[in-house]
Amino acid sequence: MKRIFSGAQPTGNVHLGNYLGALRNWVALQHDYESFFCIVNLHAITVAQDPKVLAAKTRELGRIYLAVGIDPNVSTVFVQSDVAAHAELTWLLNGSARMGELERMTQFKDKALKQEEGLSVGYFDYPVLMAADILLYQTDLVPVGEDQKQHLELTRDLAVRFNRDYGKTFAVPEPFIPKVGARIMSLADPTKKMSKSDEEGEAGCIMLLDNDDAVRRKFKRAVTDSGTEIRFDETRPAINNLLTIYHLLTGKSENEIEDHFRGQGYAALKQELADVCIEFLKPIQERIHGIDDDKLNQILEQGAERAEAIARMTLNQAKTNMGIIGARN
Repeated sequence: MKRIFSGAQPTGNVHLGNYLGALRNWVALQHDYESFFCIVNLHAITVAQDPKVLAAKTRELGRIYLAVGIDPNVSTVFVQSDVAAHAELTWLLNGSARMGELERMTQFKDKALKQEEGLSVGYFDYPVLMAADILLYQTDLVPVGEDQKQHLELTRDLAVRFNRDYGKTFAVPEPFIPKVGARIMSLADPTKKMSKSDEEGEAGCIMLLDNDDAVRRKFKRAVTDSGTEIRFDETRPAINNLLTIYHLLTGKSENEIEDHFRGQGYAALKQELADVCIEFLKPIQERIHGIDDDKLNQILEQGAERAEAIARMTLNQAKTNMGIIGARN
């Protein structure tokens, strides 16, 4: 069975775009691949974090993974910092990474262009840590959004370069980018991806832990395009985004949805979409709150043990090939 690896940062609040663009695909893929799903808390500390908040958000994200349907009996769920090989392999890969490659990373360039003070070395090196995450598990397939595709290309380049220079060590992973739902857009600005870091803040995001009132308020205030016809149309990004969310939550076809809303106005679409979303979120929220600390600890500890066993083999192979292991002989 081939392997997949993916992860999310435990910062901010997980929103509907995260679920529809990533988590939903993880749940489906876990039955066809040996799956590793990581809470990437080392990535989170490339910027300053409140330690107590980070610890709480790490555990919250673990609960969310489980609540949306990731099965710990099928998949390996673990916290990145619990497997030290992630940090160690990052340093080894730094010897193969090139400054120019990292400077060309879009996310770094965006930050650098803004001339943000105090930009950390960790933020610059973030893509190498991501490469280490993936390569440690001899990953075949990586579910990624379009915004992470460039980082995965770097991962592939590093794997090929390392294998060339030191001998076969890593599998070269392929991306998995879903055709529908890979980019859920902001309700406040449909030209931007739904993100908790947007200037509009939470107004553009439906959070997985939002209550009913918040969901209704956000959909009611969602921006719309000119015109009145409710149909899928990429030239009308606001309505197209709302209909895409409706399609993904209900499973109805585009033709069924357009027929259903024919002759109705935007208010009707927003109200029904809010109803659908609330009903979708309710069981997820119940499961999140139903996972106690002991159960979560057990799952994360077992996941870390399984991940450590595989990661350690890969790391030792890399160190042996580089001449680091065996240097005392």
